[in-house]
Formats: sequence, structure tokens, C-alpha cells
Amino acid sequence: MRPLTEREIRAAFVNCTKGEAKRLSVPWDLAERPWDDLDFLGWRDPQAPDRAYLAIELGDRLTAIALRSPGATSWQTRRSMCSMCMTTHTGGVSLMTAARAGKAGQQGNSVGAYICSDLACPLYVRGKKDAGVGARMPESLTLEEKIQRTVTNVTAFIAKVDARRAVPN
Repeated sequence: MRPLTEREIRAAFVNCTKGEAKRLSVPWDLAERPWDDLDFLGWRDPQAPDRAYLAIELGDRLTAIALRSPGATSWQTRRSMCSMCMTTHTGGVSLMTAARAGKAGQQGNSVGAYICSDLACPLYVRGKKDAGVGARMPESLTLEEKIQRTVTNVTAFIAKVDARRAVPN
């Protein structure tokens, strides 16, 4: 992924108002992010632990979505698998929901997925971040195929959030 600017990120949100996008917390350390190892940028809001954000380049267009996830509870100590990167964690996967874009979202419709709580899927897939023993199931897929699967899963989730836009292959 190419390095992104705060301005680009704020302009890319599809499921919140321009005012909400202007007020949300963008990572302060954009310059230090491992861009070469990222297929998408995901982050948690340090001022609002129940909020997270995800930005991905779809074709030549940057698309970002706002996510919500519940606070940590005792049930999160179970082992769960991220539906994006297929990494298993003990307490490190959250149900994240996103308001649908447009009128559907204004009517309260949302979609959800189980995603790595820290949104570091690209780093888990590449082995740059460790989720612990048994986090990665043995697979016959190559690293490139695992990366493509993660991107495909994230793209499909984005398409559910923003059904107004065609998502390129």
C-alpha cells in the first residue's frame, strides 16, 4: 500500500458524514507505518475504544469506513478466528460493525464481521506480528495467496458497507 495522508484518509470515508470524518482520530504516526507490508490501514481510536477505522485502495480509489466494536468482556477470552485474515486469537478478535453507506445507514442498517481487534491482519498474514501459539493454521497457500485472500475478504466487507459503489476485482 502506498503511504496515505491525513487529508486523503478523511476524504475517503463512505459511511459517515464529512463532519464526523473531520472529527475522528487519524493515526499520528502515519509516516512510521510499515506501508510496504500493509494491504489496508486499520486503526483504533485512542479516545474512543469502541471505534475503529479501516482504509483500503480499491482500484485507483481510496475507500475508508468507520467501525464500532464492543468493549472487552469476559466472553472475549475464547479463541476466535478473524474472518479477514484467518488468524486465531485468544481474546484478540472482535465483532466489528459498520453502518451501511447512504440511506441504508441513515435508516440504521449495518453489517458486521469478526476482525482482528488491532486491525493488523496484513502483519499477521506476513508473520510480522505474532498472535501466539496456534494463531496461524497450517495451509498449503503461498504467502501471496494468503495476502490475496485477506484483500478479497476486506474488499467483500467494504462492498457490503458501500453497496452504492462497484468494487473492482
